[in-house]
This record gives sequence, structure tokens and C-alpha cells, in this order.
Amino acid sequence: MTVTRFQDLPLADRSREWDGAAAESRVREWADAEDAPDSAYRDAHLWYDGDEPQNFGSYKLLIADVIDGKLHVVPRAVMAAGGVMQGARGGVDIPKDDVGRVKAHLAKYYDKMGETAPWDR
Repeated sequence: MTVTRFQDLPLADRSREWDGAAAESRVREWADAEDAPDSAYRDAHLWYDGDEPQNFGSYKLLIADVIDGKLHVVPRAVMAAGGVMQGARGGVDIPKDDVGRVKAHLAKYYDKMGETAPWDR
């Protein structure tokens, strides 16, 4: 199991709505990952199953979208993922050993947004 490496992607405008399904489609097209995930596709997520990287279902916690041809982290996606890491929507099914690393990754984006991650409040 694998937590993606922090990319320090630019932030989208805070007012940008988050539509995960639409973002997923744009990221696949942008990454040229229509048939199978690749490293560019992986960068838009926080976690993936390293044993099955060829399966789209192995990728979880999408936090990025394509804006003007570039990958950007969407603040509302970060907040949604933060909520999921706190148990919202039933939480996320990832190994317990990866939870702290995912939270650390997310916390860097919270900091970049000028906020404190919910688990650090």
C-alpha cells in the first residue's frame, strides 16, 4: 500500500466547487490515462494500492483537478478528504499504517491554505 509523494501542487481558487467525478474524468484525460493509471494520474490522489497500480479502483482520495491544462489541488477537495480521514462518509478503507502519512500529506495542503488540519485542532 502506498501514500503518494507530496507534490506541492498549486492551489485552485478557494471558491472553486468540487465535483470529484468531473475532476476524475479531466485528470484521466490530462494524464493520458484513459486505459490505465500512470504516474501523472497518481499525483492527483493521496493513496493507491501499490500491489494493483494498474487498476483505477486502487486510487483513493482524489484532491486535484485540471485547471488551464495544469494539475491543481482544490481546497474543497482537501477539506472533503480531511473529513473522510476523520470518519465522514464512513471513512476510507486504507491500512492503518498509512493513515498518519495520508494525514501528514493533507496537513501540508491545509497549511498551504493557511488552515490547521482537523485532527490538529
